[in-house]
Amino acid sequence: MKQIFLGYLLSVLIIPTLSIAQTAQLTEQLGKTVLYGDIALSPDGSHVAWVQSTAATTSKQTYIQATSANSSAALVNLEAAGERIDADPAWSPDAKTVAFFSTAGEKEQRQLWSVNADGSNPRKLSQLKGYAARPRWLHNGKQIAFLYIEDAGGGGPLMAAPANTGVIDTAIHNQRIAVLDLPTGKLRQVSPPNLHIYDYDWSPDGKKFVASAAPGPGDNNWWIAQIYAIDIAKGEATSIYKPSLQVAVPRWSPDGKSIAFIEGLMSDEGFHGGDLFTISADGHDILNRTEKRRSSVSSLFWLTSDRILVTEVVGGGSAISELRLRDNGVRTIWSGREHIHAFGNFPNFALSNDGKFAAAARSSYEMPPEVWAGSIGEWSQLTKNNTALSPGWGKAENLEWTNEGFNIQGWLLPPARVESGKKYPMVVLIHGGPSSATMPEWPASFGMARAIIAALSSRGYYVLLPNPRGSYGQGEEFTRANVKDFGGGDLRDILAGVDAAIAKYPIDPARLGVTGWSYGGYMTMWTVTQTNRFRGAVAGAGIANWQSYYGQNLIDQWMIPFFAASVYDDPAVYRKSSPIDYIKKVKTPTLVVVGERDAECPTPQSYEFWHALRTLGIPTQLVVHPGEGHLYLKPANQVDRMDRTVAWFDKYLK
Repeated sequence: MKQIFLGYLLSVLIIPTLSIAQTAQLTEQLGKTVLYGDIALSPDGSHVAWVQSTAATTSKQTYIQATSANSSAALVNLEAAGERIDADPAWSPDAKTVAFFSTAGEKEQRQLWSVNADGSNPRKLSQLKGYAARPRWLHNGKQIAFLYIEDAGGGGPLMAAPANTGVIDTAIHNQRIAVLDLPTGKLRQVSPPNLHIYDYDWSPDGKKFVASAAPGPGDNNWWIAQIYAIDIAKGEATSIYKPSLQVAVPRWSPDGKSIAFIEGLMSDEGFHGGDLFTISADGHDILNRTEKRRSSVSSLFWLTSDRILVTEVVGGGSAISELRLRDNGVRTIWSGREHIHAFGNFPNFALSNDGKFAAAARSSYEMPPEVWAGSIGEWSQLTKNNTALSPGWGKAENLEWTNEGFNIQGWLLPPARVESGKKYPMVVLIHGGPSSATMPEWPASFGMARAIIAALSSRGYYVLLPNPRGSYGQGEEFTRANVKDFGGGDLRDILAGVDAAIAKYPIDPARLGVTGWSYGGYMTMWTVTQTNRFRGAVAGAGIANWQSYYGQNLIDQWMIPFFAASVYDDPAVYRKSSPIDYIKKVKTPTLVVVGERDAECPTPQSYEFWHALRTLGIPTQLVVHPGEGHLYLKPANQVDRMDRTVAWFDKYLK
């Protein structure tokens, strides 16, 4: 039935793209933007490796550059024909070798490769069959561990869900820790087969791993993961901490006696935020090291017995801070209007072993992405691939307002040109999550929909990017403020931000639009059922009906911390936040967009919302992009989504 349903959507509902000649030049410019990911700094800080691509292509290749003055980047040549996708470079302890995954010479299968620090002597180290990621070296340089799903795919719930036929949910392919012995080439899986490993770290003596893990299926159970210690020789895992919320980034102390990790209310695997905790290696003496701090820790590095360095979301920007364990004192080393974090999804920051040297792929709304390295806060620019680029959009401004006792922050991008005496339309772009935050980044990423920001601003729109209650950046109390209240206080915060923007800037209150993806798509659907202030809306990968959604999505575990019960135990709390229950109030023309194989926000949710609007005579369209998951990977579909969004707002706001 599922296949018939999706086939119907694809054949009937995919609508020809509207021509937007005015955005063609911007799209071409953004597509040529060089992007840098998976930043890896050698332990001594002498070299940095990264994976490089462009916004309009799928190819990703590894580059290496010395951090000394006047160095240049070198492409790692694997002498294999065809396009390749590299990922996860990791340096050996002696800084002489970098290991990484690549599909070079193979259609989609990743294999582990290594090259010297100067890019020479490429060697294929593995013959894997299945998904693999996150290589990490043992301290003696003789073994490399990585996450491995033998004979199955992976990549998390952002990826397109596989087709499900036959008997469902009988085969669970857990992601395990595999260890490759370099002298012998022998590969063995060392974590228990009944656990799905999400993140891990070698113990200083190389005899154990600490890991965040849960029984499979892995995409669903990240929200109930615990902290485990894994005995490598025995292959046994012992739970040392069962959290009340979500945990991420477990890391050993240098002496092996303690473990640090992040715990907090997190709505998406790989997008971390919360408080920093430490616990003894045997599971005692749990301590919250950043309680009541008005920030969200996003990654950590345990440098010495008394010193942990963290990256934080602060307001709508980032900070790098040092925590002293003896008194929980925190010193901010650097802060800026950028998005800086390590580990998880799309990491762009790395640190040397002594913590004195860092590398980052830095960007902002004004500064195109480049690789920088040096002492924290005193970075020097290494690459210059995007120097010819300049913003085709307005200069971003920090906007702050208050609502119901909360201090709310957001970003406002004006049109590229603002003429005196003229008023302009504004589109509110609501971020996903909800545990997330909009932070300044060069808006060239089509896959994460950031390019829509640039496209709207360049075409004469103000764009408001709010961080309402439920967001990262102001501590756990703020992040938890929308629990059992989806679409309640957070919508009131957003509407107060709309009023603040209108009061300060030449914005036409009769020409407002709203859009978002994922939770932002839900909030778009919800917003048009609660107010008629908006004249156009684009709901991307949204949720129309929390009750039916609970039984359709592949990650239902994420909902329990936010609704405090399953839909079967408390259907009322799900019903009160469901747009479909208020659908007859909608007057706003709404475009609905979704990926065919979205596991997080399944296509039927978008179909249900579109079907209701169509039945009620509200102008609407539904676009289902074939083969895409929650994260769009095909450049043509990414651009199509952006063009359709801009065209819809042009039609109803201009």
